[in-house]
Amino acid sequence: MSAAASITVRVPMTIRQRGRRNLVLAPDGSQAWAPQRARIDGTLIKALARAHRWKRMLDDGRYGSVSELAAAEKLDRGYLGRILMLTLLAPDIVQAIMDGRQPAELGVHVLREGFPVEWGEQRNVLRS
Repeated sequence: MSAAASITVRVPMTIRQRGRRNLVLAPDGSQAWAPQRARIDGTLIKALARAHRWKRMLDDGRYGSVSELAAAEKLDRGYLGRILMLTLLAPDIVQAIMDGRQPAELGVHVLREGFPVEWGEQRNVLRS
């Protein structure tokens, strides 16, 4: 018979409980092994969907102007116009929103205030 050999490996880490989840913290205190949770913003996704739907209605000629569309949707023209601006977001920013990877502070209320039209500038402003 051969004797059983055992090896002990020690890994410095800390386990913290957050709510019902356990997080494994690296020695420097970072959450190196904790998966990033998606933060799906249903309101923002709904606004993006509406914006693209409204743009398609305008492009297809169903409505001749934003004012006509706003009247048909029973919405304020200014609100509808600001939401329509979401169709100008860079595709990678839209994808990040759909995946729930947008910055925590980025919501419809922020985007309604306005953002640059140029995609490179959007990335600088919206991802900071």
